[in-house]
Amino acid sequence: MTETLTGANRSAGISYDELFDNDTHPVSEVLRRVGEHTPGNTRVPARVYYAQDVHDLEVERLWSRTWQLACLAEEIPEVGDYHVYDIAHLSFLIVRTAPGQIKAYRNACLHRGRKLREHHGRGASSLRCPFHGWCWELNGSMREIPCQWDFPDVDMADYGLPEALVGTWHGFVFINPDRNAAPLADYLGDLADHFAFVPFERRYKAAHVSKLMPMNWKTCQEAFMESYHVVATHPTLMESLGDANSRYDTFGNYSRAMTATGVPSPHLDGQPRWERIDDGKEYGRWRHPLSGHIYERNDDGQVAVTDLDGNVSTFDEHGNHLDGAQTQADPHLCKWIGGPLPPGLEEMPLMTPHPPPEVTNVRGWLADRKRAQVQRQVGDAIDVGAVSDAELIDSIFFSVFPNWSPWGCFNPIMYRFRPNGDNPQECIFEVMLFPLAPPDPADRPAPAKMRHLGFDDDWTLAPELGPLAKIFQQDSLNLPLVQQGLRAQEQQEVIFASYQETKIRHFYQHYFARLAPKLDRSTGAVAAASETAVGVATRENGTSD
Repeated sequence: MTETLTGANRSAGISYDELFDNDTHPVSEVLRRVGEHTPGNTRVPARVYYAQDVHDLEVERLWSRTWQLACLAEEIPEVGDYHVYDIAHLSFLIVRTAPGQIKAYRNACLHRGRKLREHHGRGASSLRCPFHGWCWELNGSMREIPCQWDFPDVDMADYGLPEALVGTWHGFVFINPDRNAAPLADYLGDLADHFAFVPFERRYKAAHVSKLMPMNWKTCQEAFMESYHVVATHPTLMESLGDANSRYDTFGNYSRAMTATGVPSPHLDGQPRWERIDDGKEYGRWRHPLSGHIYERNDDGQVAVTDLDGNVSTFDEHGNHLDGAQTQADPHLCKWIGGPLPPGLEEMPLMTPHPPPEVTNVRGWLADRKRAQVQRQVGDAIDVGAVSDAELIDSIFFSVFPNWSPWGCFNPIMYRFRPNGDNPQECIFEVMLFPLAPPDPADRPAPAKMRHLGFDDDWTLAPELGPLAKIFQQDSLNLPLVQQGLRAQEQQEVIFASYQETKIRHFYQHYFARLAPKLDRSTGAVAAASETAVGVATRENGTSD
């Protein structure tokens, strides 16, 4: 569904479809493709974000039965290479077992449960448990039990490593612990259509940053499924991002958002046209697009805020008042201007440059700059003359149920969200960057290793993220407090917007379908013991569920 089908309940300003019609280059059918949407708000009980029994049910009904991204095929290029993939308390060993063949095993010894591998590795000839030496071939069949005479009840032919399903998609390796699940190709449907022009085979993993976050994985993920939060969280984007006029579509197990660059936010309609005061640098001086106050970084990384009367007050990077008559400031703009900067960004020019006065089509001008940049990168390997403005400059981002978010076209961003072990109030947020690879395969860089950041680490400790680090710092101001507020709410319920939070509503449509009937979607109560416990009772008592 497109935004214009929501009737009168839409933002003012030009719609995304109208931008298609004004594009300086032909817009592809897949970009115009319309998905499904059911108008109305969605209410979700707050306890799904913090209750232990809900997390346990997710492990049973979601993580144990759903296709999920595990690794890249090129991260295990040779026979014997392996990758450890953990989700909640589950652990899987992804192994290159033969040329052109990848298998996934439960990462646990069948003797006494010791993890077979703790870290990724290369060149294994077998999979031997470090505890007592039980050993399996790479193909999962049992090779050896030390002192086999002491296990008369064990038939080695029956003791192969339990497998999960494996599927590959454009160089990515997915697993599904449910061996009766439909194939990955059926699950992803026509997702590949959206990546046909710049498939991931033509990109490489230039960065991979993993950060521990003090909130539920869904709390974290939902912040990156909509542009509704831009007006409050990312004020520096408002002059050049059509946040409230984004388009949202849902298709099967995935959803898509498209947010225009080169158009102002509809929230600026009726606002004064402030005199531009920036110095051409992203982190130098900014005028707040709504209040008109000027925010400027000082030598100590603090922020001087000048109000409309010329009064100057000082705040720290979190927006805490230090001195001056003005006691309130926008903490997100303080976070952008103040605090640490990744190395080399002190003089970084504006991410979205101002066009010359004679330019009348800002989007076309920005797209032409991007075309020239891509041409310099890859030469004639990509016909940039056939690419629309939208594909070059807009934020086009997907969410594949349950926890994978690749960005489309020429945007390199990719996200993955996982629970941190079995704590429902902690998660692992991963950011990966997949820019265009050099045209010559011989020049293709190896996949970047993962950088790990702890709960208290600043995103700017990952300089490979560039300006994204500061954007995530802004988001990180909100997310821990969202998690805390979910526990403090009186009504114990969240409500999602009919259109702008379409992707989240689509997520919960699938989420509750997976966790039903045990999860009550009105209260978030888990109705019965987990299937794991029922299964134990079945084996011990001969009863059935």
